[in-house]
Amino acid sequence: MAVTVPSSKSVLHLYSSMLRTSRSFSSYNFREYFLRRTKSTFRAMQNEQDPTKLSAFYNENVKDLAVLKRSAIVNQLYGGWRLVVEKEKPVHLRGDN
Repeated sequence: MAVTVPSSKSVLHLYSSMLRTSRSFSSYNFREYFLRRTKSTFRAMQNEQDPTKLSAFYNENVKDLAVLKRSAIVNQLYGGWRLVVEKEKPVHLRGDN
């Protein structure tokens, strides 16, 4: 049985998609948790050479990305107040360039 190994480009695209989706959470705690989790998960598989493990890792994280996207949408719908530890986004007025 031949295992299809994902290309490094597709793994990087999956990684960036998971980071982008993690940043879209409105809740600080969820956002920071999923950013840390994504980085540590991909860091753990960084030097893996086994095609079976790489394929399983990629397929599992594609499914996780779909769940993460749905969760982010729900979190955006019911997002609460900003916490004190969150950085304020700068306010740009019309005259500011």
